Amino acid sequence: MTALPDVTLRLTDTEQPAARDFISRKLGEFNHAMTGRADAAALDVYVTDPATGEVLGGLTGRTSLGLFFIDLFYLPESLRGGGFGSRLLREAEAEAKRRGCARAVLYTISFQAPDFYRKQGYETFGEVPCEPEGTARVFMVKTL
Repeated sequence: MTALPDVTLRLTDTEQPAARDFISRKLGEFNHAMTGRADAAALDVYVTDPATGEVLGGLTGRTSLGLFFIDLFYLPESLRGGGFGSRLLREAEAEAKRRGCARAVLYTISFQAPDFYRKQGYETFGEVPCEPEGTARVFMVKTL
């Protein structure tokens, strides 16, 4: 058995942008070496107030290795229910498709928006119970 290197583990509850960037870059380099592809890129769509430029909501995600990962999607109540969320999602999916993505992947929570995503063609491929009791993380996928 090999000896462990002399290193320190540091646990934190504060985001460390430089450390995250380093880890992301190194993982990207490894993935590129393994796949020959270096195509990871952010894909964000922001909803802004035309008068002030203030961000009101939007979608954040990323594309990589043929997948579109939706990380966050939020719209204020005033923009829900009128088809705006569907339009925003279609816009993001179209860009992901232009980038060569074949599928979109996300997770939501059972009290958030699984029904919205199902109406957009997403299918559940897994659920993991979480807090509070009776709720679950719902993992979903859609072929683009």
